[in-house]
Amino acid sequence: MKKPVVWIFCSIILLSLSLFSGSQQSSASEGISEGETFFISGTILDSHKEPVKAAHLKVLVNGQPQKIVVENKWVDETETSSHGIYHIAFKLPSDQIDTSNIQLEISKASYRKTVLELNKEDFAQKSNKGQSFYAVRNAEMLRILGPAFYIATAVFLLAYVAISFELLHRTIAAMIGAAIMLLLTYTLGTLNPGYQIISFERAIHAIDMNVIFLLMGMMIIVGVLKHTGVFQWCAYMSFKLAKGKVSILAIISIFFIAITSALLDNVTTMLLYTPVLIEIALSLKISPLVLLIPGIMASNVGGATTLIGDPPNIMIGSYTGLTFMQFVTNLTLVCIIAMVALVIYNKFFYGKAYSRAKVEDIDKFIAFLKEEYKITDKTLLGYGLFVMGLVISFFITHGYWHMEVSIPALFGAGLLFTYGVLTKKVKMLELIEKDIEWTTLLFFIFLFIVVGAVEETGLLALIADWVMNVSQGNLVAAVCLILWVSAIMSAFVDNIPFTATMLPIVAYLSRVIPGAESNVLWWALALGACLGGNGTIIGASANVVTMGIAEAAGHHIKFFAFMKYAFVYMLISVAICNVWLLIFY
Repeated sequence: MKKPVVWIFCSIILLSLSLFSGSQQSSASEGISEGETFFISGTILDSHKEPVKAAHLKVLVNGQPQKIVVENKWVDETETSSHGIYHIAFKLPSDQIDTSNIQLEISKASYRKTVLELNKEDFAQKSNKGQSFYAVRNAEMLRILGPAFYIATAVFLLAYVAISFELLHRTIAAMIGAAIMLLLTYTLGTLNPGYQIISFERAIHAIDMNVIFLLMGMMIIVGVLKHTGVFQWCAYMSFKLAKGKVSILAIISIFFIAITSALLDNVTTMLLYTPVLIEIALSLKISPLVLLIPGIMASNVGGATTLIGDPPNIMIGSYTGLTFMQFVTNLTLVCIIAMVALVIYNKFFYGKAYSRAKVEDIDKFIAFLKEEYKITDKTLLGYGLFVMGLVISFFITHGYWHMEVSIPALFGAGLLFTYGVLTKKVKMLELIEKDIEWTTLLFFIFLFIVVGAVEETGLLALIADWVMNVSQGNLVAAVCLILWVSAIMSAFVDNIPFTATMLPIVAYLSRVIPGAESNVLWWALALGACLGGNGTIIGASANVVTMGIAEAAGHHIKFFAFMKYAFVYMLISVAICNVWLLIFY
């Protein structure tokens, strides 16, 4: 009995909504029908030919603001899309068309206001029931260094200093920087548009979720595999193959770390391998640092060979669309040469330390390692290796599928996570809390917002212009400049924020410099950022993680003691890359 009543009630509501919607549309249509309709569309670009997003547009007729129609609604102004495109419609009485002075006013914080003058001759006329006039007008907006620029730059530099010299935890520093810029935009920026730094919508758009999801997926995969003991077993096999010879063990460890860093990522590799190297070194009665520091160098070199190996490469690949195999084919060989140089350099630097290693009974020690570092769950390992193989195959072919690399990483993580939880071999909450490095993921999120803010206010455009002026549009000069600036800067500041800063700059230079279409500038940035991170303790995340674990175990190393070994090798490896890039590109 109640169903007809319900249906009648619902019908009345739907009819009322449709009538209300129809009245809204008809009112807008009625407004459009008065006079002649003018349509203006176009694209707004900056001086680097990049689209200007969310630029405000107003129509003035004889100096007076004109109501415009956007999506069938009357509004005072509209904004450009994320691609810098705009579409505007407005009305003019028929008797005023010939005498009206039409202006399109374009404005945005950190840009000089632009005014386009239009008259009847600028419009193409089309006859229908009435008259319609169409015009396409593109515009270029020039940046200005206003209050927003100086505030954003100051906040950005302060966050950099806090991160680089560990005055604050890097996640906190990035979070405060992002929050300050957003807060100023919606307080001072509301009172004075010159203080608008970055909108909330633009900040969300600046976050590269492909990077975030890729890191999260790989953290989960490694977190599950960790329960199998496979990484410790690999350390035992390294010592067994070396037959107690520490110099051979160092070489095996270096290449094992490099290969693992290429397939997983260098931070995760060092996080897992550092405790094992410390224990082996103590058993050999040598300082763990003589194995750990070369291991760090290898992790950064190995990580440079693939899209997923080092955070800077992840960011470059996500920003440019370069595929996994493009990284492998273009960077692997030069990184192998750099690895050979590392072996020679390490033998020269730590040869005497290795000769002092003491193993009273090698066979007994190998037997101890075999018992201590064994596979604890072969079933989980087999399933994990199958999933890893599947994920890596998708990494290799993701360009063919037109698929972001984060998708197979999340898929593999989901498969492993589900299997581990269902079989009760992995505790879900423990993995979520301990194995997913939430501080690192949050750091990336806030960092993207900070870099997005300085991009909005023009700092990156200023740096790009400087690089362009110094290189004078010469490809060789640009390659050398990007490689060495990236290397030196990445040695003294974390290479993650530096890479985020350089992405739009290199993108611009790759478009305007003849010959850069070979992606050579992207390879220069990748090699400079990854290998430059070797220069100091704070140069790369893998360095910080490794030295933090070593210090917690009682093996502290000073900043300049690390730099004495690392900076020289960094210069050697970057010089090798410089020669390589100039010869083959």
